[in-house]
Amino acid sequence: MEIINFIECEETKIDKFPYKGKMNEVIGTSIRWLSKHGDDGHGNPEYGLRYFTIQPNGQIPIHNHFFHQTMYILSGEFECWEFDPETDELKKKVVCGPGSSIYIPSMQPHGMKNTSDGPSTFICCICNVYDDEETI
Repeated sequence: MEIINFIECEETKIDKFPYKGKMNEVIGTSIRWLSKHGDDGHGNPEYGLRYFTIQPNGQIPIHNHFFHQTMYILSGEFECWEFDPETDELKKKVVCGPGSSIYIPSMQPHGMKNTSDGPSTFICCICNVYDDEETI
């Protein structure tokens, strides 16, 4: 068993995030890895728990990834976006606050923006997806 306080985890600023071969600017966002496990063969963990802080008007632009993701809002409010995977047009926009849980399936384009007056935080759990033939 490992026990760690989130403040002991290194806080890393995120400047850019890839989407469809292009690097998009991430604004006012930092991450702390609370836990990681495994390697998917591409340098990414098979499982991870992350603590995000996004400053006022900070945002994570449209992106997608192979892993499933669940976010749990701890503080502040976020405008969460879902995009059409074919056209990248905005499909859904929802404001989420403390206690909200947001599930993002594998490869679903999404993003979010802090709409609060102060820093806002959320926990994000990621888990890799496996083909039927593969086992954990």
